Order: sequence, then C-alpha cells, then structure tokens
Amino acid sequence: KYSREHGEIRLMARRRDEEVVLSVSDNGIGISKEDLPRIFERFYRVDKARTAENIRGTGLGLAIVKHIAQLHGGHVEAESEIEKGTTIRLVLPLVTQT
Repeated sequence: KYSREHGEIRLMARRRDEEVVLSVSDNGIGISKEDLPRIFERFYRVDKARTAENIRGTGLGLAIVKHIAQLHGGHVEAESEIEKGTTIRLVLPLVTQT
C-alpha cells in the first residue's frame, strides 16, 4: 500500500531461538521515528501530508496484528527509515508437538 510503483516487498519466515519470526519488508516511503511507536495503536494513521491522498485505510490493520500476536504469546516489531522502507516482524513462540 505504501510502496512505490514497481516497489519491492519481501516476505521471510525464520526460526530465532525458541521463536518463529515472520517479516514483511518494503522499499516504500518509510515511517518517521515520531510516528513509528504509534503505528500499532487503533485508528492511528501517519500524517496525511506525507501519504498520497488515494491511500485509504482505517488504521486498524497493525493494531489487529498486534492483538493477535499477543493472544498467541508473541509480539510485533517495526523498524523503518524515511525513503528507504519499513520492516514489520510478527514474533511468535515456537510450539513443538510432544
């Protein structure tokens, strides 16, 4: 949604110690350091002056991801750099069958 035309989106899944980490990265517009801590709040939208007018949304997507992660004993991480892109990581505890 926030990537440039013909932008790149990378999906990755890996094991990190006793966790499973699912990552989504893009090379889009990025998120400012001021906005980054708030992107998991319900209904929060980054400053409209920085985003294209035609980008629609309610600000619920990442709040839902965070809630689901917490229900499963995990968490969500985010890192971003303006004009370079954003990475969102869903971190869940590894469950093994016994």
